[in-house]
Amino acid sequence: MTLEELILSQDKRGISKIKNSLTRDFCFDAANFILANPGKVIITTGFYILSAGAAETDGPPGAVAIGNALEQIGYEVIYVTDKYCYQMIKAIATTTSKVIEFPIENHRASTKIASEILEKENPDLLISIERCAPATDGLYRNMRDMDITSNTAKIDLLFEKHCASVGIGDGGNEIGLGNLYSEVEGSRELVGFPAKTKTTKLIISSVSNWGGYGLVAAISILKGKNLLPSVEMDIHNIKKIVAMGAVDGFSGDSVEKVDGFSLDENASFLENLHNFVQDSLAH
Repeated sequence: MTLEELILSQDKRGISKIKNSLTRDFCFDAANFILANPGKVIITTGFYILSAGAAETDGPPGAVAIGNALEQIGYEVIYVTDKYCYQMIKAIATTTSKVIEFPIENHRASTKIASEILEKENPDLLISIERCAPATDGLYRNMRDMDITSNTAKIDLLFEKHCASVGIGDGGNEIGLGNLYSEVEGSRELVGFPAKTKTTKLIISSVSNWGGYGLVAAISILKGKNLLPSVEMDIHNIKKIVAMGAVDGFSGDSVEKVDGFSLDENASFLENLHNFVQDSLAH
């Protein structure tokens, strides 16, 4: 099984049906692109769940897994998120990384904020994992096509102003899925209002965290060193953010699940990924 097949396994949403519009080794494609743009990276995540009034468990663990891996190979890492996720990222990220809160404002104010962040931080690269992007009408919507604009910071504006970026998503309404706009629009299972925001490279996966871990796996193989989080660390991070208010994105409930997958199912996936990396490094 390829790395791409692994992160698209157990697909509950139909995202795997549009994979043929990407290159076959899209994970390695994104990993190579990241390694070609060393230096300072901004990583964004945080998806608001309307029924719970809180952020979901999919996104932050994946963002931190990517950030920790990149820190280990010399990148400077900055996380950008909104008020719903800010404390969670601070709680599970390393103390050497920086966390910036992007305020929830109107388009004009948000454009100014985005410009200021890019000017001040001057990142070499942007990465988004499970972060809502607007549809062509400018509204931000969840999986059920409900409007979450008033609870979503316009972090996607950073991506419209930067030329080197990677997006990771699992539903069609995230930053980066604008690359497959017509495919998402033509799907019966994915969102009804596709995201318009594009990225240089795109990773799709059954669960966005899994796409994040898949990216780390690809970087690990290219660098000859396993940079994945341990299963224990990952479980710790998921439990920690749930204790801080994060909810399962599928049910909106305060349970230790990610997109409907239990901690055991998630651990089993990550173990498979560790095995994949170890096998590749052994050859």
